[in-house]
Amino acid sequence: MGTAVTGLITAADEAETPNPLLPETYDIVWSLVIVVVLAFFFLKYALPKIQAVLDERTELVEGGLAKAETVQAEAEAALVEYQKQLQDARTEAARIREEARGEASAIVAESRTRAQAEAARIVENAQRQIDAERQQASVQLRSEVGTLATELASKIVGESLEDEARRSRVVERFLDDLEASTTAADAGKGN
Repeated sequence: MGTAVTGLITAADEAETPNPLLPETYDIVWSLVIVVVLAFFFLKYALPKIQAVLDERTELVEGGLAKAETVQAEAEAALVEYQKQLQDARTEAARIREEARGEASAIVAESRTRAQAEAARIVENAQRQIDAERQQASVQLRSEVGTLATELASKIVGESLEDEARRSRVVERFLDDLEASTTAADAGKGN
């Protein structure tokens, strides 16, 4: 019997000892009241302010994105304009190079024409001078050859060829014979 009484006492003690994992009812009620009051103040005052800050940040971010898109569109437009200007500049540079080549060709052709004209003029002047000197040498040679031929003929013939007409005929005949022999010699060399 003693053990049964002890078992009952132990069971009674256990019934009176609260479970440490379960709080008392009043603790649960007061905790709920505090949670409801805090939730009311949170929903009434804190949540709108937090929502306003979040909305403001959202607007800033969306505004920044819109601004970034606008700036990117402007940058792309500027890039397209830059590329167009660059292409125009390249086209203009190519046109200027072609014009410069054309002008250079014209200048070279003009210089060549001038040089050829100058060379032709110099050759013509030289030819005239050569012809004049040849004519002068021929006249001088005829005169000297005539004098020598006359003296030689006078010595050979033994009579004087002082007469001008006679002297002219002798000189002319001598020079004609000389030219004929020179022409025959040149023709023989040519064959």
